[in-house]
Amino acid sequence: MKNESRKQWLSYLATADENYLISLWDNLNMKIEYNWLREPEIGSVMVQGKAGVTGDNFNVGEVTITRCSLSLDKKIQGHGYVQGRNKYKSKIAALCDALMQTEKKEIIKRNIIDKLIKYKNNKRNEILSKTEATKVDFFTLVRGEDK
Repeated sequence: MKNESRKQWLSYLATADENYLISLWDNLNMKIEYNWLREPEIGSVMVQGKAGVTGDNFNVGEVTITRCSLSLDKKIQGHGYVQGRNKYKSKIAALCDALMQTEKKEIIKRNIIDKLIKYKNNKRNEILSKTEATKVDFFTLVRGEDK
């Protein structure tokens, strides 16, 4: 992630394992002053799926989310939208989002975002290797009927 966009880092923060994200944040031991624009609140959103490539969208169901917004020095805003009911995780996501827009960007990138990327890739590779171990190759035999 050389030129990270806000969309990318928000995605990593939103989908991060909550215990891992909280431990990364707590290890930084940063004391950040901020003002709430919207305190953490729990709600739900409708998730949509799509039938095939060209099919119509359909509602899969609702997913619980927690969201919040804050500002640093009334200039920089940070937003945290996370799946589940963890207000602290949404606060951390909002703080990281805001700090990624400041001079502390490299600290957050190196100590949180990069580690989240590595963690997610390791989890993906672990799942792929388990899947590969159960892969079955099918083949067709040609019947040897001579006429």
